[in-house]
Parts: sequence; C-alpha cells; structure tokens
Amino acid sequence: MAEKPVVLIVEARFYEDIADSLASGAEQALAAAGVDCERISVPGVFEIPAAIKFASQAIKGGAADRVYHGYVALGCVIRGETDHYEHICREVSRALMEFTINEQAPHGFGILTCENRDQAWERADVEQRNLGARAARACLRMMELKDRFLPASL
Repeated sequence: MAEKPVVLIVEARFYEDIADSLASGAEQALAAAGVDCERISVPGVFEIPAAIKFASQAIKGGAADRVYHGYVALGCVIRGETDHYEHICREVSRALMEFTINEQAPHGFGILTCENRDQAWERADVEQRNLGARAARACLRMMELKDRFLPASL
C-alpha cells in the first residue's frame, strides 16, 4: 500500500454516548496502527450500509476527495418490545456482509446488538470491552489480508 491508509468510520448516533465511546475506541486503535480515519455519522444503524456504499461508489466514480482502504461500522441496537430489533440486526448485518464480499472491502463490524443499555455500555466503554477498538483492529487485519492476496486492487 503506497499511500497512507485511511479508514472511514460510519457511526449511528441513535445512542450518542455509546456511539462516542465506540468511535473513541476505534480512533485510538487506528491511530496506534498509524492509520488515518474519517468519521461520519448517520441517524441510526439501518443507515450505515447505505452510507458506506455511497462512499465506495463515490471513490469508484471519481467523485470522492479521498480513497478509503477500509470501513468500520459502529452503532447499537437495543431490544425493545417489538420484533423491530430482529429486522434491523438481520438486514444491516446482511447488507454489510454483502458489501464486504461484493466490493472486496475490508470492514470491521462494531454494531452492538444488546438486550439493554447496561450491556451496550459495557461493550462500548473503552475501559471495559472496547468493541470499537476490536472492530477497528478487525478492519486493519482485513486490510492486511487484502493487501496480501489482492495487492493490485488497492
């Protein structure tokens, strides 16, 4: 990879404190690896796949002002009283996996799917499970593998 890699972090802002903690962990992990990042927000988890696809299409079409070498999706879905939770979790996961495979795009999945706010906070908190950092490290590893197996596509 000749140029310094850049990762796009797309975060759902529905639970702002959780989103901020996830993003903080991801940004710290990327900085420690010497990778730049850009952080954009969307209203909720459901909008994340489209935002990532928009960025990817802008790069392909030459309309982007920078190239992203990987993507990190961050957000939280907390189970409620209806089946909305299952639909959101399933469809977002499916869309992100399809994008990752179809576009050969390194991706870190940092979308929390929790029963309650306490579970979400434990997973998002940089002092506890720090899943934002884990998602960023997963993206970094996939960037390494892409560079190894598909170096001409970078």
